[in-house]
Amino acid sequence: MGNPLRKTLEYLGLVDDDQYVDETPAAPATERPAAAAAQTTTTHAQQRSNVTPLRRTPAQTQAGELNEILTVHPKKYADVQMIAEGFRGGVPVIINLSQMTEPDARRLIDFASGLAQGLLGKIERVTPKVFLLSPQNVLVSGGQQRDDEDPSQVGFFTEQ
Repeated sequence: MGNPLRKTLEYLGLVDDDQYVDETPAAPATERPAAAAAQTTTTHAQQRSNVTPLRRTPAQTQAGELNEILTVHPKKYADVQMIAEGFRGGVPVIINLSQMTEPDARRLIDFASGLAQGLLGKIERVTPKVFLLSPQNVLVSGGQQRDDEDPSQVGFFTEQ
């Protein structure tokens, strides 16, 4: 019985098997004609063209038919998973933060902002505690600010 490590290495093809001897001698190396070498090169290039890139293609930019809007009333920060899953699926998400504490609401909006940025979407404030996450392929219109509202004076959660 031989060394188990050696047998494993032989099985994996990492070392040569000492017991196996090739009965046929190797044919002497001959130079191939240039035409055959060129054919091999084109075949290799054709094989490379069949490779698909690993990079993701961006989501469709055309506005498609909108079938669903997800409305979420989170009570704790752990509810971001539901928001992320819906938004990742291309569904606009309305987030109503009225039932959350202010620190958790800020964390959630920070997460939602990163989510929107990462997936090429937008986040917009509808009211002081309601936000809209819209995917890249969704066009939102009517987002005019009021005339009496000064953007520099409006806080993140300013009560009006």
